[in-house]
Amino acid sequence: MRALSSARLGADFTRLWTASAVSNIGDGITMAAGPLLVASLTDDPALVAGAAFAQQLPWLLFALISGAYADRLDRRKLIVAVNLLRALVLGALAVSVATGTTGIPAVYLAFFLLGTGETLADTATAAMVPAIVAPERLAAANARLMATFTVANQFLAKPLGAGLFAVAAALPFGVDAVSFAVAAALVATVRPVPARPRDGAGGLRTEIAAGLRWLWRHRLMRTLALSMGLANIVFCAAFAVFVLYARHRLRLDEVGYGLLLTTFGVGGLTGTALAVRLRARFGATALLRAGLLIEAGTHAALAATTVPLVAAAVLVVFGIHTMVWGVVATTLRQQAVPARLMGRVSGAGALIDVGGAALGSLLGGLLARTTTITAPYWLAAAVMTAIAAAAWRPLAEARTS
Repeated sequence: MRALSSARLGADFTRLWTASAVSNIGDGITMAAGPLLVASLTDDPALVAGAAFAQQLPWLLFALISGAYADRLDRRKLIVAVNLLRALVLGALAVSVATGTTGIPAVYLAFFLLGTGETLADTATAAMVPAIVAPERLAAANARLMATFTVANQFLAKPLGAGLFAVAAALPFGVDAVSFAVAAALVATVRPVPARPRDGAGGLRTEIAAGLRWLWRHRLMRTLALSMGLANIVFCAAFAVFVLYARHRLRLDEVGYGLLLTTFGVGGLTGTALAVRLRARFGATALLRAGLLIEAGTHAALAATTVPLVAAAVLVVFGIHTMVWGVVATTLRQQAVPARLMGRVSGAGALIDVGGAALGSLLGGLLARTTTITAPYWLAAAVMTAIAAAAWRPLAEARTS
């Protein structure tokens, strides 16, 4: 059945999907091994956390620029080049770890370069999908990509990364380097996409402004971007202290906390399996509106409960929602945005998402420190209720998209 579905999506998508699966495994391995590497070099919590920030920072700095280059350049060649460069960075990191010559600055630099490559490759990949998949199959393609991310990155790769690090500290980074080289080879076999018309004369700033202007003038896309940007602020504010919530509110130990985290993955995988059928049955508008209500209800339920099983059930539902929303919103964007602007609009959306996440992470710690551990969750529930009310009417336009 899976082979038949892949065939319907086309050979080029199958190659792109396989490359995504391979690189997602490698990414997950590094996400697990990276903190272990930094922790082996320092006991300073700020320095350990700084490694994650080093990989996130490029999204704040370069999301708009990367979107513009994803529209300027051949997206297939861009993905291949970036994956090869990421393979070189990881190969160099693996060698430095194996020879005992690495240090915190070198790790930060490697993660910053990987994050920079991610802004280019991820934006170009998202913009490339509509060019190789028929419009009526976009939802299925997006669901397939998100399911692969959930299984490969969240379930398989992270325990594998920790295990490889236990065998040899350099090994996970070497494996990730190979994964990017394989992904580059697979993407290179995708047929070239016809050139896109350029906007005309103008520099990089003019091109970025054109993408931002299009996004702001499109009511539905603007509503989706702002809704998720604001939602990310309150979500990350609440979940920045999730480990403390699990320990003090739910009375869970480390094992219980780890099991609770898996509920996101369980819900996410279920959501990707259901997204296409739910979209066909209920329509985009109903799913988007329901998603905002689920977000509000999730935060309120977590703030109110002290029962781990209740929290786990809530998080499974939340995981389903995130994937269904992701498939629906991504498909709507791919159908609405002109091909020549796809990279820039995707980059602008990513900037809003990541900016909201970064601001929320800072806000959550401060709020929990000065009030209570549940205060960020109650705040998130209130804000999401307001967002749902404000976005309710504009989301009606999803019916005609």
